[in-house]
Amino acid sequence: MSVISLPPSSPAPVPTPEASEELSVWPASARPASGGDVTVADVSLSEAADRFGTPLYVLDEGEVRDRCRAYRAAFPDADVVYAAKAFLCRAMVRWIEGEGLGLDVCSAGELALAITAGFPTERIVLHGNAKSPEDLYTAVRLGVGRIVLDSTSEIARLADLVPPGDRQQVMIRVVPGIAAGGHTKIRTGTEDQKFGLSITDGSAQHAIARVLAQPRLELVGLHCHIGSQISSVKPYVAAVRRMVGLMTQVRDHHGVELPQLNIGGGHGIAYRPGEDSLDPAVLASRVQAELADGCAHAKLPVPGLTIEPGRALVGPAGVAVYRVLTVKETSGRTFVAVDGGMSDNPRPALYGVRYAPRLIGRESTAAPALVTVVGRHCEAGDVVADDVALPGDVRPGDLIAVPAAGAYHLSMASGYNLVGRPPVIAVQDGSARMLVRRESQEDMNRRDIGL
Repeated sequence: MSVISLPPSSPAPVPTPEASEELSVWPASARPASGGDVTVADVSLSEAADRFGTPLYVLDEGEVRDRCRAYRAAFPDADVVYAAKAFLCRAMVRWIEGEGLGLDVCSAGELALAITAGFPTERIVLHGNAKSPEDLYTAVRLGVGRIVLDSTSEIARLADLVPPGDRQQVMIRVVPGIAAGGHTKIRTGTEDQKFGLSITDGSAQHAIARVLAQPRLELVGLHCHIGSQISSVKPYVAAVRRMVGLMTQVRDHHGVELPQLNIGGGHGIAYRPGEDSLDPAVLASRVQAELADGCAHAKLPVPGLTIEPGRALVGPAGVAVYRVLTVKETSGRTFVAVDGGMSDNPRPALYGVRYAPRLIGRESTAAPALVTVVGRHCEAGDVVADDVALPGDVRPGDLIAVPAAGAYHLSMASGYNLVGRPPVIAVQDGSARMLVRRESQEDMNRRDIGL
């Protein structure tokens, strides 16, 4: 039997993204520029890195405002409330207020920041599965519009804080029993997690009865939030159907027609070219049709609808910029280490999120190679982006930009290894201004008062 000798196989070429895809998950204002640079809102990212240092968050104000307007256009009769946990600073509060949105906060700290930025308290919603006494006291004292009750223990606690003769508007967070979300750790509509009160075991119905018996609490509606990073409309339609069913029970058992329904947020965005995102116009059409049909069938008045987008408003507007510190080849893998990492973006370590980083600031003719972009921290899981294509000649001193970085980066940042949290700059019409300054060593030292 003859043997045919074949030449040694060479590694498969690393695919290069089409030109139309390269900036598809970047802010709409992003443009390729000379010298391999990228501009956002006519601001050079490499120049911003030189001016403000790295790591750096760049936030396109126009993109945030445009996304707010898109939601207002899709839901003209609904209450659109920004979920502040995605990213919060005083400038963001002012942008949200200026675009006519409400604000969803989860702590006395977020509430205080919103108030100091001048946000109207009646347009604020307070959330949280375990609100502290300070959270509840501050919310009542400042006159927060609605408080979402997440457990039966909060009912009496909150009622005791409301002054005699006053009534605090509340909603009850309901678990509709729907699994949705981009990762098991961000699916919040099922029975086996910490949020809300279950329809299935009757705890939601029990809480409704208890709130209705409290003269200082006014039950204005029901709330549900089924998960995060959801790209399909179907789970929201199913949630509306179940919530209308519960509102029908409330009417039949208590003679109360609840005027509001909050279906939360969790609207998915694309982090890499080709990924799906949730279209607010499609969501609005399907959800409002289901709500109208369900209420007509149950002979209920259609409640006022509230939605709570967070990531969908700010995530695509942000870009993180890092500088390469080292490039190392180990056991056939190439690691590109940058000057940030899990202290400014823990999401890859928590949820396995994947990004599409890009070399900026210089042109390269080198063929792309698969690398793993890692951070500077003392954890093997400190990975920014795993197995991504970058030019094969990437080297220390280069700049790496990571798009879709506006949500859950700085808001989840930590002080690990005492590496200060990055600054945030806003870009608009060719100018850049500081929103949040870099956390300094002095900032961190000031908190350490003991010997």
